[in-house]
Amino acid sequence: MAITISLVALFGLVLVFLLRSKTLGWGSAFIAIMFGFYLASTGAAGPMNELTTAFVNAIGNL
Repeated sequence: MAITISLVALFGLVLVFLLRSKTLGWGSAFIAIMFGFYLASTGAAGPMNELTTAFVNAIGNL
């Protein structure tokens, strides 16, 4: 579990720097995909799914 959390933090940090520097390419896409996969395996997956569902429902009610 500690390895997964540290990889999530590492990929998230790299992704933030890539987005801030507007460096968009295959490397950024790979980092974003890996961040998503590792984030899905943490405890944050449930709340993220609930937040996404609430957002989609709110847009649907407009």
